[in-house]
Amino acid sequence: MSDALLPYAVGAAKRARRVAVRMRRRVERLHTAPAFGGGIPPRPALRPLHLSVLGGRTLNVALLLPPTADVAAARLELARGGRVHRLPLELEPQSDGTRLLTATTALRFTDTPDGDDDGAPGLGLTAGLWRVATVLTGPAGQETRTGVAAVALPATDGPVAPVSPDPAGGAHFRLMRSVDGFAVLKVRAPAHQAELDTFALRWDRITVRGRVVAPQAPPAAYTAQAVRRGGGAVLQAPLEWDGDRFAFDLPLAGMVSGRRAHRWDIQLQQGRTGLKIGRRLTDLRRRDQVIRTSFRIIALEDGSLLRVHAYITSAGALAVSCVGFEGAPDGAEERV
Repeated sequence: MSDALLPYAVGAAKRARRVAVRMRRRVERLHTAPAFGGGIPPRPALRPLHLSVLGGRTLNVALLLPPTADVAAARLELARGGRVHRLPLELEPQSDGTRLLTATTALRFTDTPDGDDDGAPGLGLTAGLWRVATVLTGPAGQETRTGVAAVALPATDGPVAPVSPDPAGGAHFRLMRSVDGFAVLKVRAPAHQAELDTFALRWDRITVRGRVVAPQAPPAAYTAQAVRRGGGAVLQAPLEWDGDRFAFDLPLAGMVSGRRAHRWDIQLQQGRTGLKIGRRLTDLRRRDQVIRTSFRIIALEDGSLLRVHAYITSAGALAVSCVGFEGAPDGAEERV
């Protein structure tokens, strides 16, 4: 490199370092909860070898035990306000001489303070921030309480997100760090939404199946609708219910107008609330690129033909594009 270009290269390197520092601090702020690890003495926290919520609802813990610690038993505690959940930790010696404290448990959301609303397995947690701590019991019965150090979430930009909601209940269980460096578990209640299970493409219809998450009304209060983009036209479809799960056929006969393509959003209507049906309880980051669907030729009862494309948008919602081409001459192409 010539001496004339050297100052420009040094300046570019400095700017790149400053950008990298700002991005790292921004990621740390996104994963930092505005709470302290209150009640935990200022002693070194146990360092996690692994700490995660897998599948949106399974807490996995593997903590490194200090070599000098003489421990007969240990437990993990999740505390919020005056409520504490206790989980026994298994002591596992490793081949390299280290020892791990491990535990695995299911998590579920509950709106009752005691967490025992339905007797379901796992830890029932209310919405809010839960402090994560450990209690080590020595051979003489003395207890030592310490915190758990926070772990950094991977800042990847792949097809799968590092944090995902509970695919069954819709709640969010997210491990974060407190401002003093301890691990906390943030619980967010499930949102009122219509989750898509499947849509079946057949030669004469499209059947949509899904379920209502966190319903706010009985099934009779919901109606299925296809809403045309731009035009405001709304078509109703009869719903069939099985508990909180629904199924209906798209009203394709009314969704086409000649050979002009229209795009429709599929939703449930409850009162004044429109719930777009979509695939949201997943760890897929770019659902429109991962969930790919093909065009389908569908024949209606009157013999007319439609070219239909049911797909998932970038926001995860179900949408349908359709165009009719009855009477089109051989070799002609339809405008989309």
